[in-house]
Amino acid sequence: MTHPIGAVFMDPGRPLILVTGATGYIGGRLVPRLVAAGHRVRCLVRNPDRLSGRRWPGVELVKGDVSNAESLAAALEGVTQAYYLVHAMGEDSPDFRGRDLRQALTFADACAQAGVRRILYLGGLGDPTGHRSDHLASRQEVGAALGSAGVPVLEFRAAVIVGSGSASFEMIRHLTERLPFMITPRWVNTRCQPIGVRDILAYLVEALTHPEVAGIFEVGGQDVLDYRSMMLGYAEARGLRRIIIPMNVPLPILSVLWVDLMTPIPLVLAGPLVEGMSTEVVVRDPRALEVFAVRPMSYREAVTLALQRLDEDGVETTWASSLAGEPEGASLGSHEGMLLERHQCHVKAPPQEVFRVFCALGGENGWPAGNWLWQIRGMLDRLFNGVGMRRGRRHPRELRVGDPVDFWRVEAVEEDRLLRLRAEMKTNGDAWLQFTVRPEGEGSRLEQIAFFEPHGLLGLIYWYSVLPFHLFVFPGMIRTLRRRAEAAAAGTGK
Repeated sequence: MTHPIGAVFMDPGRPLILVTGATGYIGGRLVPRLVAAGHRVRCLVRNPDRLSGRRWPGVELVKGDVSNAESLAAALEGVTQAYYLVHAMGEDSPDFRGRDLRQALTFADACAQAGVRRILYLGGLGDPTGHRSDHLASRQEVGAALGSAGVPVLEFRAAVIVGSGSASFEMIRHLTERLPFMITPRWVNTRCQPIGVRDILAYLVEALTHPEVAGIFEVGGQDVLDYRSMMLGYAEARGLRRIIIPMNVPLPILSVLWVDLMTPIPLVLAGPLVEGMSTEVVVRDPRALEVFAVRPMSYREAVTLALQRLDEDGVETTWASSLAGEPEGASLGSHEGMLLERHQCHVKAPPQEVFRVFCALGGENGWPAGNWLWQIRGMLDRLFNGVGMRRGRRHPRELRVGDPVDFWRVEAVEEDRLLRLRAEMKTNGDAWLQFTVRPEGEGSRLEQIAFFEPHGLLGLIYWYSVLPFHLFVFPGMIRTLRRRAEAAAAGTGK
């Protein structure tokens, strides 16, 4: 079953294009550009709800999976060309390479049976005759598998993609921002040819105007750099001074754990990315510049554009866009540079009741689960000339944007849905506490998230030093909020 997003429909006479991986980093940016170019677009997604907030007029959604032949048959009906932009690297699978291959073979067979004229694919650079990481080898195996059923394949091979929110760029960005002095593994000396995300998207869009072109095209930016130069180039663009000293690291896993700790990139992605950095990835065949009109930008230009997007809060998609949702209960993690602690639960009360309960926190009402710890934190804040807990709140139950709530200030409030508080106590970073509620069955889903954006290494030390207290305070807070909302809904008033 298909349904459109938005109210504007494409010309039914134009060829139909399928995009897989539309919830991912590249796919999520490609779809609106295809729409803007006037193409009819259909997306195959496992969970259509994850695209409900996208403004993609006329785009059709088909619920399904690239590993399921039945759903592929429905998605490929009437399709002339199909983008294959999925991979299993971020799904915490020990056999992501095997899973990638099986999915590609299934997709290739389905395309052949549906009469698809061409498959368009974004793979990875690397000399196929030399050493390659499992990640890069898998990307090239997938390209070969997509052509196994006889459908022509246009495969672009790229190295590091530089853009706001990309996994590789976020890893470089956070390591450089947080560490003025780095002793790094020798993979920082490996050569790479990074390419801006805008150039990759331009290649993918322009490819539709060359329906007869197939084969492998290696693409890269203007500059061939090693990873050390990329970090120093980022530092220069930001006006930072950084010292990087490469050394032998005895255990490769140490590099992976360090990236997991110091950047938003989780272990499941950090491992393949770090392993891939030991492989040289540069363009050896420049034919793409002869066939396509794209003229890639320099690394410095790509970094500058990425930073502008971040400054403008205009990031379209991130490396985490396609990752599975958070599990039930509590979780620790990071996202877009933010360290976070999330708690969620089902509440047997309507959203309006839950909203009223969390909007009554603070001031003379106090803070559930360890109110004495909140008071101690307030006293410590005052010792360092901070605002402390003395401000209280304007009204015991009602909040509006700009209101103080002890050492927080209301940054956003949406009736019966959201409350976000920004910390004004002394910290080595920026902190927020956010509550959201939405309908779920006969009750509600309550989510409570503490965000922290550390300022350098001291910020990280601060976060991990207070984490033991958080693990006591925040679980107790959400349990109390649930209990109070359910009691209020039952009419007990407790």
